[in-house]
Amino acid sequence: MISIYSISALILAYLFGSIPTAVWIGQAFYNVDVREYGSGNAGATNTFRVLGKKAGIPVMLIDILKGWTATNLAYFIGISTTGAFHSTAFVNFQLALGITAVMGHLFPIFAGFRGGKGVATLFGMVLAVHLQASLLCVTVFIVVLLITRYVSLSSILASFTYLIGVTFIFPLYIKSVVIYGMCICVLILVTHQKNIERLLKGKESKVNLFKRKTT
Repeated sequence: MISIYSISALILAYLFGSIPTAVWIGQAFYNVDVREYGSGNAGATNTFRVLGKKAGIPVMLIDILKGWTATNLAYFIGISTTGAFHSTAFVNFQLALGITAVMGHLFPIFAGFRGGKGVATLFGMVLAVHLQASLLCVTVFIVVLLITRYVSLSSILASFTYLIGVTFIFPLYIKSVVIYGMCICVLILVTHQKNIERLLKGKESKVNLFKRKTT
């Protein structure tokens, strides 16, 4: 049942997601708007490319925290609203909160609705909903990144890993979780369309976390 508490939580989740970490850190410490450079996205990957790992790591961690915190707002709504913790109704509300946070990252009210691709925030969300599948995603992401140094390819393969994880390896037997996994794959493919084109052409930028950024 929709209540004032549920609506308030959804609004708060959007506001959490709308925190433009990359923009604020770039402007505050480097006097740079990362949206004007690199891929033009206000996300962790572009921050790594434009400002280096000293800025990229905090942006990535905070963006993950945004998704995790917003999704876990479900615990503050109460069992009377969502049903027992980890029930279908509870998990569905977690998904709604997490998706709202991701939309906030994509279209942040605090940054002129020009955000990033939402991968880190999305990961924070799935981390809150399904820990085992999330850790499997991290493993795939890291392995692919170390081998190829393509963040975009790592993100795409990790998203499909999540779908496989919640469907076959660590099933919760909640249909909405599987549907959500499918939606993640579609979202990642849509938001990474240009990256896929560059990958196919061999023109995608690589990220190296083990070397200092040269100027």
